[in-house]
Amino acid sequence: MSAPDFEVVVARYREDVAWTAGLGLAVTIYDKSGVPGELSLPNIGRESHTYLSHIVGRYDSLAGHTAFVQAAPFEHMPPGATPESFADRVRQNARLGLHFSGFAAFKLKCDRLGRPHDLADPARHGHRPGFGRDIPVGEVYAKLFSGPVPEQFLVPAPAGMFFVSRQRILARPLAFYRRALDIVAADPDDAGNTGHAFERLWQVIFNGDAGLNRLEDCDR
Repeated sequence: MSAPDFEVVVARYREDVAWTAGLGLAVTIYDKSGVPGELSLPNIGRESHTYLSHIVGRYDSLAGHTAFVQAAPFEHMPPGATPESFADRVRQNARLGLHFSGFAAFKLKCDRLGRPHDLADPARHGHRPGFGRDIPVGEVYAKLFSGPVPEQFLVPAPAGMFFVSRQRILARPLAFYRRALDIVAADPDDAGNTGHAFERLWQVIFNGDAGLNRLEDCDR
């Protein structure tokens, strides 16, 4: 069976995903609610664990273009976004020849510690295991890539929602994604904010620059 031109990969916990039924696109929903199933995953590592699990498992059969989104995506999109407009955007991205694009209505700029961020906001106390800690963007970058760590990061695809072509995914070897998955899994509750770091690094992971690949990844 050939891979589809488009696929929407959804990271679900217990959210209502009925909105996916009318997309007119192939949809794969990974479930972290604890309900046994073919596409159930352990509830660890935020969306990053879900997306990396998909890439590792489907590396040789990826869709031509994949939209990775959380299960309640529209609150992060521009006002008025609907399943129909989302599906149109996915197709439009491909028509325009885009290889990577974010779906959120905002962008971020941060330093190696993920600053500025709101993980010290008292309103979040008790809701996130990584409350009060910085986001190890630079540290995770150093574990993933060769070369010096940038001082600043421009994040065009925050909130863990983005479109990426198969070509850009395959610019990194399978060993890279396996190691990335191990990094996320080593912080299962995201107490170290590793999952948040990946949310600020997707644009680097999928920038197509093979010069960032570690030699040991390319040899495996």
